[in-house]
Amino acid sequence: MTQSQWILQALGTRPLTAMEALDGCGCFRLAARIKELRQQCHDIKTKAVQLQNGKIVAQYTLGQSNER
Repeated sequence: MTQSQWILQALGTRPLTAMEALDGCGCFRLAARIKELRQQCHDIKTKAVQLQNGKIVAQYTLGQSNER
């Protein structure tokens, strides 16, 4: 399974952050994989979330439709 496949599968079940992608599939560049998936017409939303330690990170979710 490729990183992009793993990310898309994970997004189908839950929101995803870069740390979760690193732990789950060894992806160091989640934003790049998200860009590739968007170019394939996957509806992926980005939201800034604040962690318990105060840091703000991007959290990605899969939209309702895979068509634009």
